[in-house]
Amino acid sequence: MSRQLGSIAYGRGTIEFTFLRLRRKTAEIAVHPDMSVVVKAPLESDTEEILRRVRKRAGWIKRQMRYFEQFEPRTPPRRYVGGESHPYLGRQYRLKIRKSNTRRISLKNGYFHVRSPGVSPAAVRTLLEAWYDRKAVGCFHAVFQVCWERFRHNDIAMPSPTIRKMKTRWGSLSKNGVLALNPDLIKVPRECIEYVVMHELCHLLHRHHNSDFYRLLDRTLPDWVQRKQKLETALA
Repeated sequence: MSRQLGSIAYGRGTIEFTFLRLRRKTAEIAVHPDMSVVVKAPLESDTEEILRRVRKRAGWIKRQMRYFEQFEPRTPPRRYVGGESHPYLGRQYRLKIRKSNTRRISLKNGYFHVRSPGVSPAAVRTLLEAWYDRKAVGCFHAVFQVCWERFRHNDIAMPSPTIRKMKTRWGSLSKNGVLALNPDLIKVPRECIEYVVMHELCHLLHRHHNSDFYRLLDRTLPDWVQRKQKLETALA
């Protein structure tokens, strides 16, 4: 894989993007919720052809960026102090922190009740992130089983679900049949987690985002567009 930065002039400004050459058959342009633009293309792709593709899609790229702009300013960096809100399965819970001989987190009446010998922001962050990870394991397994029951009629081998931290993706499906989910999904509504799982399961039959892929996604999850929009704004 090779990575480089590129830009094109558009209107009175520019559109900057990251250009990745990968082992794939078709090119894809994506705009992420942080308004970054990523272009993925086959290894042998000509740079000028990629620039032409980006120019051709410039209007669409700008519309996507404006869509995400409406949710700015985004949540500021977490400080892990009492009273601060943190999400779990689409709901916000405020931190109540108390020094204790034991380490424990519980949910009650709209609060994360944090008990720990150390109550510094670093200690609270470590404890909360470990709690999220434990919850993700059970929740993602349950969601995967529900989604697979809807999908298994396609007579294909069941992939192996796993959890992996990813910077710009909610999920991925490897050629070896490993379905990876971003642990941050534990913070969004369950219906959004289901969307990500079903999206990746559809890649078992169609590796690329072509018309066949979207027809399959429409059949298996008819309201996927609404779920996708909810996911894109869940952590704004």
